[in-house]
Amino acid sequence: QVQLVESGGGLVQAGGSLRLSCAASGRTFNGYFMGWFRQAPGKEREFVARITWSGGSTYYADSVRGRFTISRDNAKNTVYLQMNSLKPEDTAVYYCAAGPANIAYTYWGQGTQVTVSS
Repeated sequence: QVQLVESGGGLVQAGGSLRLSCAASGRTFNGYFMGWFRQAPGKEREFVARITWSGGSTYYADSVRGRFTISRDNAKNTVYLQMNSLKPEDTAVYYCAAGPANIAYTYWGQGTQVTVSS
């Protein structure tokens, strides 16, 4: 049974930092894309960042490029999202996802709340 478990969310002031973690288990993720998405109240879920499990290639949404960094630790089966220079508009539930293709995320975590106060 595949599980993605996010942690690291919380309340932070604007300009601050948080690091989210996503612990993955239940299968091998070689060749998979690991992504972070977020959903703010009243808005649709949006893509934040992705990384390939094998090669570590990354891609970011324009809104977070230069402030967020996605990385993975293959030995720990964990994907991270380092978030710096946080803004109130980054407030959302952040979800970790995994899938065999960039547009086919098959597995999702339960989400972790990030709240940025102004």
